[in-house]
Amino acid sequence: MKRTFILLLLSIQFVSAEVPVWSKTGHRTIGEVAQPHLKGKAKKAIRYLLQGKSLAAVANFADEIKADSIYRKFNAWHYANIAEGKDYGDDAPNKYGDLVTAINDCKRIIKDKNSTKADKTFYLKMLIHFIGDLHQPMHVGRLEDKGGNNIQLQWFNKGTNLHKVWDSNMINDYGMSYTELAASLPVLNKQAVKEIQKGDILDWVEESQEIADRIYNSVEIGDKLYYRYSYVWWDTVETQLQKGGLRLAKVLNDLFN
Repeated sequence: MKRTFILLLLSIQFVSAEVPVWSKTGHRTIGEVAQPHLKGKAKKAIRYLLQGKSLAAVANFADEIKADSIYRKFNAWHYANIAEGKDYGDDAPNKYGDLVTAINDCKRIIKDKNSTKADKTFYLKMLIHFIGDLHQPMHVGRLEDKGGNNIQLQWFNKGTNLHKVWDSNMINDYGMSYTELAASLPVLNKQAVKEIQKGDILDWVEESQEIADRIYNSVEIGDKLYYRYSYVWWDTVETQLQKGGLRLAKVLNDLFN
């Protein structure tokens, strides 16, 4: 029994180390930003499917299930590798799916009248998470370095990599809870919100890819990163969290309209 428990812990750590993601705080912040922008029909449908839970409460579901091997088939759904100088779709698609196909599959299943409530709930939770992943620029990074995972760096003298810096190091070291972080984001008027919500999934992928290109150019392997890196890039982190939340609300409102 004890040996089984130890093996389970090791497997969880291995999965987490192999496939980093927006920190839990980041995903919950996106859910928190989205919640007040839900409209009547979407709010009602989501309350029914999530049994009253908030978007923030389920925002990390797609990461949590990685601990169970039966969900391994969804691992590739968290990212879309795009080669430098190319657009999404230029290269052959990942046979296991990717972030873009994942979002479209989730929407299709949720919208299907023949889908069970259990399936709609499962894929709603996944969709909430994937819209968050889409706005972490390194989730549309390059295949050769696994979205920055192979670019080894130091963060305040501790080993890390470029992907993890953006997934968790900056957000976690900022020291705010997800509610505090969401409340600290700029207050936008209705027109500004509409501007952010314009476009579709591919437009948002392209936007994240452009940011990813700048991030790649911001470091070299072995760099030691300190406060200045956060100072330079924190506005981008906040912007992506806010855009992720507002666009999540847009996707959900359109889906349940």
